[in-house]
Order: sequence, then C-alpha cells, then structure tokens
Amino acid sequence: MNRVLADAVFLVHMAFILFVVGGALLAFRWPRVAWVHVPAALWAAWVELSGTVCPLTPWENAMRRAGGGSGFSGGFIEHYLVPVVYPAALTREIQILLGAGLLVLNLGIYALLWRQRARRPAAK
Repeated sequence: MNRVLADAVFLVHMAFILFVVGGALLAFRWPRVAWVHVPAALWAAWVELSGTVCPLTPWENAMRRAGGGSGFSGGFIEHYLVPVVYPAALTREIQILLGAGLLVLNLGIYALLWRQRARRPAAK
C-alpha cells in the first residue's frame, strides 16, 4: 500500500510541475485559473531558487522505504517519470536556471494574456 501511495504522491508532484510550467496557458481559456497558478508558480520558483526540497519529495521517499523500497527503482513510474523530476545531473546552478526560466516563461505568458485582455473592448 505504501508503494501505491508513493506512486500517487509522485503523480501529484508531476501534475503540479506540469501545471506550474503550463498553467498560465490555461488562463487564456479560464482566466480564474491564474488565482491558483500564480501562487503555485511562485512556490515552485522559490523552491528552485532557494534550493529547498519540495515537501512532497521526502514524503514520497519515506513511503517508498516504508513499502520496502529503497528509492526510485522498480516499476514504470520510477523508471520513466522519476528522472524527469529528480535528474541525476541537477546542480545548484541548474536549479537557479530552472527557477529563473520558470519565472520568465510565466511572466511572458501572463504579459501576453494581459495584452490580449487589454485590447478587448469593454462589455456593456
């Protein structure tokens, strides 16, 4: 059961990362998503820029160990998806680039969204 829970935490973690990277695009269709996306993106950028470990990571690892595992080896999720979130060559410099890139990407998307909304005529 702990392995299943660890996999579920990893999938939530992966969904969060995908949302942080591409969630601003959802705001073009559903503008209110920005109210959730902006704090999520700021949290993720802070984690990368500060070198902090996301709380989901130790929780997932603890569940894997409790389930008899030793980390991220084994099944499909561990073999194919974990390296995307936890790359082996991740350095402090790469983390800073990722955090800065995340901010630049999302600021650019929100600037485009703001420009698009500003050009629309006001509804009467």
